[in-house]
Amino acid sequence: MGFFTGLDAEAYDRTYSDRQLIRRMIEYFKPESRRMLGIVASLLVISAAGAATPILVAEGVNLMTSPASSRLLIAMSFILLGLGIVIWVANWFGRRLTIRAVGDVMLSLRQEAFNAAAAHDMSFYDEFSSGRVVSRITSDSEEFAQVVVLVTDLASQTVEAGILLVVLALVELRLVPWLLVMMPLVFLVAIGFRRLARAVTRRGMRAMANVNASIKEAITGIAVAKGFRQEQAIYSEFDAVNRQSYRINIRRGFVLSIVFPTLNALGGIGTALLVYVGGLNVAAALITFGAWYLFINSLDRFWFPMLNLSAFWSQVQSGLSAAERVFALIDAESAVTQHEERPVPELRGEITFDHLGFHYLPNEPVLRDFHLHITSGENLALVGHTGAGKSSIAKLIARFYEFQDGSLLIDGMDIRTFDLRQYRRQLGIVSQAPFLFSGSVLDNIRYARPGARQSEIEELAAKIGGGEWVDSLPAGLQTEVGERGSRLSMGQRQLVSLLRVLVQQPAIFILDEATANIDPFTESQIQEAVSLILAETTSILIAHRLSTVKAADRIIVLRQGQIIEEGDHRSLMVNGGYYAELYNTYFRHQSLQYIEAARQAALGD
Repeated sequence: MGFFTGLDAEAYDRTYSDRQLIRRMIEYFKPESRRMLGIVASLLVISAAGAATPILVAEGVNLMTSPASSRLLIAMSFILLGLGIVIWVANWFGRRLTIRAVGDVMLSLRQEAFNAAAAHDMSFYDEFSSGRVVSRITSDSEEFAQVVVLVTDLASQTVEAGILLVVLALVELRLVPWLLVMMPLVFLVAIGFRRLARAVTRRGMRAMANVNASIKEAITGIAVAKGFRQEQAIYSEFDAVNRQSYRINIRRGFVLSIVFPTLNALGGIGTALLVYVGGLNVAAALITFGAWYLFINSLDRFWFPMLNLSAFWSQVQSGLSAAERVFALIDAESAVTQHEERPVPELRGEITFDHLGFHYLPNEPVLRDFHLHITSGENLALVGHTGAGKSSIAKLIARFYEFQDGSLLIDGMDIRTFDLRQYRRQLGIVSQAPFLFSGSVLDNIRYARPGARQSEIEELAAKIGGGEWVDSLPAGLQTEVGERGSRLSMGQRQLVSLLRVLVQQPAIFILDEATANIDPFTESQIQEAVSLILAETTSILIAHRLSTVKAADRIIVLRQGQIIEEGDHRSLMVNGGYYAELYNTYFRHQSLQYIEAARQAALGD
């Protein structure tokens, strides 16, 4: 693996200027205006009290030669103690408001980022790693929040330095130019460092996103890895990206650590100049000892915001880079674009593909000038070799992908004019590998219709195999399914997924049958559930079972994105064409006649 392998920007990444990022951040803080005013007030109190401290100490130096210096110094000590208490209270109040404001902003940012991620079409997740998307929603938003806290601290120190500068100018204007002489050079060094810091920080965050993606993929596929004894292989893959992240972030740390010693050295030069020039002025009786001490004592406070900025520069750049990555996720344009957001009436389920063209990659068409009309209530089976376009047709009906040419009509209406949420509420989809969420069987069945009554679900479950499949579960409908349904068999997962569709009562049903081998009893139960759905919907079945193919009203035979045959099972077999070839290859061994003949042959041997 090369040093920077896998660290390229995602295709949807954008480059934002600091001004754009700051303006965008301010928009998130607008709802927190009252808290922000409280934070500003506390910062002003802290800054004023902090600036007053060296002034009082300097006055104390001048009073040390006064006959009444003892009483004055005691009074000044109590004043300084009071200022310390004021600073503590104001700091506690300001930080309390800051934590609440930042927490609310981070909550809002994560909500918006998650909504954007959920709204992206399936092609987005085909192209981009889900682990990296997760990293932007979690880690990057956290970095964004941390930089806001740092900025409030720096703002307080900057205001304090500004107040001190005004006071110092009033006390002794002749020393102010020596105080500021190094400022332009320090400022130029800090600004020049900005671009380099942003680049190494952005690369470090991409490396960390790769680590997150590797962990997510390894944990998700741990059962497969163990099944093939590849634990060492997945560890090696993780170790490679983890070491890459380590090297890149070490380099990032070295680069970011340069600026603080550089600016500190420049600050030391400035301090030396001020001590020398001030000492000469004191010796010449041009200024008092108190004024000279005030300038020297104030110098650290005056330089501290700039040095602090350099010390926190890595965090500031991390925050800006994190904000840039989160905003890029939010601003990424979906490939699926709706021309309108028309309310969707109760659908009949008539579907028309009209001169439709579709591809995943520009030079690799899947469907070309495709025509297909599915009548309301029709049960349509799609068959064909892998890559024929069966799943693509189902995904286009579900509006998971954007077609490039022609049109797709539902009940005579352009699918691109629908409110997608309302439209998908009338779709029932069971994928080839049914996915269940952690929770009970009942929770998963209710997923599409949370308000469904348990009695209604029990009644529907009883229609499938007399409800025996529910009785076989340890706790019936309250059985916990585990992560991704791992505690259930594949057949049980399919039954739960089908019952979820039955409860939803969709107008259009899409079934991508699983190819996994299951026992005949479970298969008969699955077929009962499918039959219950088929009786009420327009159905598109990507068929892998002979029973499903035979039950279809019409079979569409696809090859390379084109319809080459259509009809029912009997007529297509009589024609002896491509379907008959597919039948003899994939379906024939599932028929009772074939099984009986095989049994007789075995007995004869």
